Amino acid sequence: MKALPIASIVLLMLLGFSCKHERGKTDTAAQAGTEQPSLDSLAAGGVLTPELMWRMGRLSELQVSPDGKTLLYGLTRYRLAENKGNRELFVMPATGGEAVQITSSAGSEINARWKPDGSGIGYLSAETGDYQLWECEADGGNPHQVSDIPGGISGFEYSPDLGHILYTKDVKLDQTPQEHYPDLPMTGVVIADDLMYRHWDHWHDYAYSHVFFAPYPKSGKLTEGKDIMEGERYDAPMLPWGGMEQMTWSPDGGQIAYTCKKMTGRDYALNTDSEIFLFDLASGQTRVLSDPGFEGYDWDPVFSPDGKMLVWRSMEEPGFEADKERIILHDLASGSNSDLTEGFDQGCTNYLWSPDSRTLYFISGIHATYQVYAMDLASRKPHQITRGPHDYQSIALAGDRIIGTKMSLSMPTEIFAVDPGNGQEQALSRVNQDVLSRITLGRVEERWIRTTDQKDMLTWVVYPPDFDSTKTYPALLYCQGGPQSAVSQFWSYRWNLQMMAANGYIVVAPNRRGLPTFGQEWNDQISGDYGGQNMKDYLSAIDAVAAEPYVDGARLGAVGASYGGFSVFWLAGNHNKRFKAFISHCGMFNLESQYGSTEEYFFVNKDLGGPYWSNPRPASFNFSPHRFVDRWDTPIMIITGANDFRIPYTESLQAFNAAQLRGIPSRLLFFPEESHFVLKPQNAVLWQREFFRWLDGWLK
Repeated sequence: MKALPIASIVLLMLLGFSCKHERGKTDTAAQAGTEQPSLDSLAAGGVLTPELMWRMGRLSELQVSPDGKTLLYGLTRYRLAENKGNRELFVMPATGGEAVQITSSAGSEINARWKPDGSGIGYLSAETGDYQLWECEADGGNPHQVSDIPGGISGFEYSPDLGHILYTKDVKLDQTPQEHYPDLPMTGVVIADDLMYRHWDHWHDYAYSHVFFAPYPKSGKLTEGKDIMEGERYDAPMLPWGGMEQMTWSPDGGQIAYTCKKMTGRDYALNTDSEIFLFDLASGQTRVLSDPGFEGYDWDPVFSPDGKMLVWRSMEEPGFEADKERIILHDLASGSNSDLTEGFDQGCTNYLWSPDSRTLYFISGIHATYQVYAMDLASRKPHQITRGPHDYQSIALAGDRIIGTKMSLSMPTEIFAVDPGNGQEQALSRVNQDVLSRITLGRVEERWIRTTDQKDMLTWVVYPPDFDSTKTYPALLYCQGGPQSAVSQFWSYRWNLQMMAANGYIVVAPNRRGLPTFGQEWNDQISGDYGGQNMKDYLSAIDAVAAEPYVDGARLGAVGASYGGFSVFWLAGNHNKRFKAFISHCGMFNLESQYGSTEEYFFVNKDLGGPYWSNPRPASFNFSPHRFVDRWDTPIMIITGANDFRIPYTESLQAFNAAQLRGIPSRLLFFPEESHFVLKPQNAVLWQREFFRWLDGWLK
């Protein structure tokens, strides 16, 4: 249920496939599309619209060349009329300057990497059918296919010495019903004898993602390599969101560290116990580095440049997917493990070694922002480098500077350079300057609000672009999903707070109980207390802002997705007539049916306290929104997708049916092709239009 960032699997769903290449096109040229409306016409109103937002470029997967002089990244652009997007590759100087497009195709290039010797760039393209490894020169010249692996590959990494290539691909190990009954080749059925027959948004397909390695082809093409997980019915990277960050080469190219949760079925559904495995190319042997003593999530290994150490991300508590993200240091000589972040009450991700292996850089959340930190290995004391209202998403090193991608509530992802000594930042990319220069965004205010238990809660308040304090405005309470996902400085292409403000609403976005970046105690409080303190926090936030003279207290709405959708359902029966309209997207309505139909049971066991049939029955089920439907009295729109297996769409149907039977004005948006998210461009624009059509109808 956690709203995780969109990973490569989503990119593959959304984007097309590669065709012929051209090079030398600039970023500006890439924006052109003769059949698209002009930017001037789209931005005529001077504020953010769904059509403008889907015109924006989406920057991702930043890579720095081995000499630190050139940046490589992908840029995705969508064509609304065609209902699809395309991702191309760009390079630009690490000191800033013009970005040059080095691929041009009808499809998308993904997983781009610099060759370790700096001689060129590798990437995945489906120009010849399945995704295969392609390479080109640093300026995009001489594109050519390198691999020819049956079924294609899903990711790759060069070994540091360019002696081998690591890649991942699906391996079919299970028999399909049609193979079991060859005389019934057209049958359509799922036969399950264990759990995890479906996960997040897809049914089990009888195949498993495995890690392979093969010699780098000096000439000819890369063909089938060695499967280092041969015969194992496990996935690496882990489903549903894992990528190539879950595996890495040792500096000498002799070992592969990778992440895997080597469990299946019921065990997989009940546990988070993934491990870090180390495979030795010479001996063919695999050993586990994170066992014993590590029973929660362990993933994302990174070797130190001197090859003596390895760090990885780790959660201590078994079965808790939102535990503190620690940094574990493994000494390869002694085999000892230690927690570098012991006593540091913040989670850590995206770690990066200094060239001398003495300093570790990483990203950590503090007060609903994500900042760059450094830790000297001798002192083990984290030091905050950046500050400000933003979220850093990734970091890399280019000489003596940190290169990172960051976003904010008022800015899509862009590339910045950071001085690690003083934290000064320099903007390097301006992918969406053409759009942002044509519109006015709302002011974002950081506001600390007192809760019912006398704690201070950070709440972002976003004002309409033309805000006038002498007027009154309707206001929206934004309810966050997760439930443990910070209301940070995120730029969303659906739950965009600036979009809500652009439609004339004051947006109130509280970091209620159960959200990270305010210490683990604040984060953990929500487990087992879904209808408790965090709901009081929501009401404290909206009450405080609604008391302002420029807020019309008679025109308040509440909106949210996932846990935020649950929050809306719960508030619908417990809001004491505060709100005049609700929107719930993919929310839990009946906690018993939700428990019985989800897939990863470690989540509901932790957050709800166990099965509803337990004796004694967990008190969490008393918070189920369906128990309060008799109090519903407010118009509500309910949205869901058929392929949401974490919170199955029947939760939303139950809620809509209940509202209809009670005679409450209600509307259902059901997307047969979508999952927990709405990803197809035209569906997403329709989502925005219906979102504001509903709110405007009841609040304006």
